[in-house]
Amino acid sequence: MSITVTLPDGKPLELPDGATGADAAAAIGAGLARAALAVEMSGGDGATSGADTAAPGVRDLARPLEDGARIAIVTARSEGDEPLRLIRHDAAHVLATAVMELYPGVKISIGPAIEQGFYYDFEFPDGVTVSEADFPAIEDRMRAHVKAAEPFAREDVPVADARARFAAANQDYKVELIDDLVSASEAAPGAQPLETVALYTNGPFTDLCRGPHAPSTKTIGAFKLQSVAGAYWRGDSNRTMLTRIYGTAFLTKADLNAHLERLEQARARDHRKLGRELDLFQFTELSPGAPLWKPAGMAVWNALTELWREENRARGYEEVKTPILYDVELFKQSGHWDKYRENMYFTEVESRPMAMKPMNCPAHIQIYKDARRSYRDLPIRYSEQGLVHRHEPSGTLHGLLRVRPITQDDAHIFCTEEQVQEEVVRCLRFGFHIYELFGFDPRLELSTRPERRIGSDAMWDRAEAALRGALESEGLAHEVNPGDGAFYGPKIDLHMRDSIGRSWQLGTVQLDYSMPERFELSYTGADNAEHRPVMIHRALLGSFERFIGILIEHYAGELPLWLAPVQAIVLPVSDHFNEYGDSVHKRLRAQGLRVELDNRRESIPRKVRDAELRRVPNILVVGGREEREGTVSVRTRSGPGEHGIREVGSTGVDQLAERLVAHVRRRASSPSPIEQTDT
Repeated sequence: MSITVTLPDGKPLELPDGATGADAAAAIGAGLARAALAVEMSGGDGATSGADTAAPGVRDLARPLEDGARIAIVTARSEGDEPLRLIRHDAAHVLATAVMELYPGVKISIGPAIEQGFYYDFEFPDGVTVSEADFPAIEDRMRAHVKAAEPFAREDVPVADARARFAAANQDYKVELIDDLVSASEAAPGAQPLETVALYTNGPFTDLCRGPHAPSTKTIGAFKLQSVAGAYWRGDSNRTMLTRIYGTAFLTKADLNAHLERLEQARARDHRKLGRELDLFQFTELSPGAPLWKPAGMAVWNALTELWREENRARGYEEVKTPILYDVELFKQSGHWDKYRENMYFTEVESRPMAMKPMNCPAHIQIYKDARRSYRDLPIRYSEQGLVHRHEPSGTLHGLLRVRPITQDDAHIFCTEEQVQEEVVRCLRFGFHIYELFGFDPRLELSTRPERRIGSDAMWDRAEAALRGALESEGLAHEVNPGDGAFYGPKIDLHMRDSIGRSWQLGTVQLDYSMPERFELSYTGADNAEHRPVMIHRALLGSFERFIGILIEHYAGELPLWLAPVQAIVLPVSDHFNEYGDSVHKRLRAQGLRVELDNRRESIPRKVRDAELRRVPNILVVGGREEREGTVSVRTRSGPGEHGIREVGSTGVDQLAERLVAHVRRRASSPSPIEQTDT
């Protein structure tokens, strides 16, 4: 007997019955067989030889293929993240192997691959603590297992046997995981009871694991342990606090070194560090997760607000402002009560239960409902710099990137069915325009219906088709992210990479048929009948707090002129020229520029150095010559040089003001318009 599988180029490949991914790779070529890490399978008739009936997806090379399946051999050169995900999962198992050898009695829990690496959670015996100082010893033991090229061997074991095996080894967390798998299988409608679980063994270590894994530990080309953190078991603060060891792994040493270099750059750019140095904001334990914005930070905030307000107005949005506190019944009606209740803040006002809004949309709906609407009124576009509150666990708070009070650049569009595609396209074009200012090149992702959702399947079909149609009408390349839509509708998310290659999800355009139904929204159509509008939720910056944090890191604190807290600073060379320096300062401020005067009794080198540390883009030195000629001597960040500063010579004050103002109005990306000596 034989089976036939289809290769990526569409060609059929005939193999013996029971053939594995490794057999398929060998049949294609010896070179591919040596390079193969795993096999990706889709389709098939479900009639796998033996007991193996794994669902389609990436699987071990040693597992049987299904007749009629489409397969692709995964190698180090395969596109996407799968090769790295495989070896990082492998590295997590090798980490657990080393830790169990070095710390007898340790209990193991879970060790997944994550976006930038992997981690494993451990419960160490009483009195044993592990810190970064212990990493060299752990890494040495890991390297020994990698060098040994230990195969990852899968075994499908009866549930009772696997449970007994881990219980005998006092591995309580693995026992609990097996019990949970059994309970989940029993609770699933129409599902068969769980009979076996998969165990993977490499060297002396055996773990409960779904897989997949690469053939052996030798494919882990390079790895490094990075940090230690605490993590509650199952994320429950009432359960045991475990020790989480983070690491990363790559296929080559060069890739690891490049990654570590990026991390070093990221540390230097950390917005929390730069925020302190530039005196932009602060945090206090008196209000955890809530930034206190200082004058310099508010200058950045207000410049971004001016951009937001100006661009929204130009596109037909009407600005609104809504409260933060509402009767909880509003959120029960909107669906946020069921989805977000655990992350909301509540209080009571005159015996009436109230909640702080986690979203602005129910409030904008109230404004829409306040008047009768005609098809002639639509689309209605509301925008709000909307303050919402969400309870982020204290362990997840991270400077401006993860806060509890969130100021969204929010908007909601109420339109007819016929207007949906055009409005979605307008939102996307708006986003492209905004991101271009910062040099961001967006990557689009269509997120479809999640498991927990409201609304009928027919509604979701219609909404997903509308978003897909908008993308296709513009010829926009996009990826599909199944199951990651909002609970009320699908969405298009906009991702971009910053100057050191990190990916951020910023904008989102979400299509919602559910809330108009829940709140019984209507408009009078041309036929004089009542119709239900469609609602589009749209944010482009995401939140002002997070976006500013991202910008600080993207520009390493050296913000473009239009965003810089201080756009120029005037430095008199001595007290004799303070009066002239003050006049320059006032003339520039009169043009709306953010300018400071540093008339301290310090040397010019000290003043210049201080201004450089504050990332002031234009440093204006004034002395006798400048006073006589009515000029300033300019040093700017617009060119290379020591500390990123270069001298560009003298220019007239009014001429300088004109150039700076024009540069700000254009929202140019460079820190200064001064390119050459003028006199």
